[in-house]
Amino acid sequence: FRECRVREAVVSTQSTGGITSGSLTMEKGETLTSYRDSMKKSEVYKELYACRNVRPSFCTRLGMWGGMAYTGLFYVILGGREPWTLSHHGRDSDQLVAAKDAKPIDYPKPDGKLSFDLLSSVALSGTNHEGDQPPHLTLKNDNVPVERNLGVFDGPEQRFCPAGVYEYVPVEDDEGTSRLQINAQNCVHCKTCDIKCPSQNINWVVPEGGGGPVYNGM
Repeated sequence: FRECRVREAVVSTQSTGGITSGSLTMEKGETLTSYRDSMKKSEVYKELYACRNVRPSFCTRLGMWGGMAYTGLFYVILGGREPWTLSHHGRDSDQLVAAKDAKPIDYPKPDGKLSFDLLSSVALSGTNHEGDQPPHLTLKNDNVPVERNLGVFDGPEQRFCPAGVYEYVPVEDDEGTSRLQINAQNCVHCKTCDIKCPSQNINWVVPEGGGGPVYNGM
């Protein structure tokens, strides 16, 4: 997946080169068709198009085994050449249930051999952001995290983020209350928060150039 993103970025750069160099101008609201056309002719598009139905196939009435059978037949054997495209049944952010209706999961502690703690894994990614760069993770409404996400869903941000970016910490001068703390320097650019937040309250934008994971230790 990371390789696909790099190759897609190359196509994007080549398609928008005229704009950045000044040789191509665009009016407000105009669509950059050169990117769309170049993307559809690229190898990365063929690769992504072939696997377009893999994830949706697991969300049908046939469940996990049906998804495995579908993927084995149409993707592994036939290379994703089926003439149809399955659709997702709703957004990921709408699939969470209230904490009161969910059974808590007691995950085993990392053993340091096959499983590892979160921050050690983040360190392996080599992620880094300059402390004085504009924040690339912001909230649309500062009250939503505590009032809805924490109050109704028990703060899913602190669990779905793989890098420990979001955590609810006690408010020093107000005992019994919490606030959402965003550790943006840990971000590994997966965009899970932008997709999974049940309130769609997190705004993820591209950070300052050069920041983010480098994966030198992997």
